[in-house]
Amino acid sequence: MSQPSPLRRPALRWVLAAVILLAAATVALWPRGGSETTGIVSQTSRQPSGVSAEERAAAGLTPCPATQASVSQPPSNASGPRAVGSGPLAGLAVTCLADGTPIDLAAALAGKPALLNLWAYWCGPCAVELPHLQEFAQRAGSALTVMTVHSDPDEAKALSRLSGLGVTLPGVEDPQAAVRSAVGAPAVLPVSVLVRADGTIASVEVRTFADVADIADTVSAKLGVTV
Repeated sequence: MSQPSPLRRPALRWVLAAVILLAAATVALWPRGGSETTGIVSQTSRQPSGVSAEERAAAGLTPCPATQASVSQPPSNASGPRAVGSGPLAGLAVTCLADGTPIDLAAALAGKPALLNLWAYWCGPCAVELPHLQEFAQRAGSALTVMTVHSDPDEAKALSRLSGLGVTLPGVEDPQAAVRSAVGAPAVLPVSVLVRADGTIASVEVRTFADVADIADTVSAKLGVTV
């Protein structure tokens, strides 16, 4: 068998080099869809909600429980009393749906038992349950705090959904489901979290309440609050 002549070997090496360079250039210029897509999603998630004060007012929600200082401002009177939250929700900042202000959730709930209802605008069972919670809260009065926790980034749709259901409970926006993570609840909705006055968690109810009586019985059994 004949061997390639010495004159042809350099030519073959140049051809191979050209092919390698072309392949490298193609890889360098090829679109990296994954990284760009991730960047867009990340940037979108950081955009402001775009909800106007007029939209919030139209929803007619009850203001969130007041604290003497917001999560971003020091108390006006350093020597005066200040609500301090404890338990797994301590230090967790959320946005009040009624006015768009940030609040320390545990501090807002401190000193009184509470029922936190985790929901989302797209959740069918949540829409069935929320009116029952509204009625229960009216029945309970000041005995405990009943608050909704919208676990989805679309705040405008949350306000629209609550308005359509006639629900005016105080509520907060929790786009990253931080409350769910803090209490160890599964990634399902609805979930109701029963919080003691000292901030500890009495129960995490992973189910839909059947009616007002079901809510009252559960609150009585888990929190010792009879209404």
